[in-house]
Amino acid sequence: MPFRKPDDEGARPTDVTETLVARGTVAGAVAVAWDADQAVTALYSANYRSLVRLAAMLVRDAGTAEEVVQDAFVAMHGGWRRLRDPDKALSYLRQSVVNRSRSVLRHRAVVEKYAPKGLPDAPSAEAGAIGELERSAVVKALHKLPNRQREALVLRYYADLSEAEIAHAMGISRGAVKSHTARGMAALRNVLEQFS
Repeated sequence: MPFRKPDDEGARPTDVTETLVARGTVAGAVAVAWDADQAVTALYSANYRSLVRLAAMLVRDAGTAEEVVQDAFVAMHGGWRRLRDPDKALSYLRQSVVNRSRSVLRHRAVVEKYAPKGLPDAPSAEAGAIGELERSAVVKALHKLPNRQREALVLRYYADLSEAEIAHAMGISRGAVKSHTARGMAALRNVLEQFS
């Protein structure tokens, strides 16, 4: 059935799309969706790899890190209209990645606590790749640190964030960032001295 223009006298749209077009609602919705698509696509192109590296240092698994970052981008796209300051989108993404990484670690702890004891699983390809990465003494030492200290050090020295950005990403004060960073560096020195 051919589309009738909504301004035709007596013309009545015959399907949902025609009704929305006739009322002018689809054009507005498409413009908002397109803005979110463009903005999130640009953020994705510029920051995906660095966010995956950040997540990988926190969750210690490349595949899970990719999932964490993808989930953060999907959530940002879905809530783009609720974002008050689009200039802070990258900061929001970092905070989302840190929070989702924490959730992954909490979930792992629960699974490990209640997992049945049995034969060890065969190592996966990802485990082999992560094993290569973990051979570095610094990475091994980082894994021995408490979570907050490790997060502060990774965000400061790996992601090269300022204290203010770290405080926002971790949801703590700048003073707490300084404290976690100083304690983490002291503990890291002690652990590295044991390796040498």
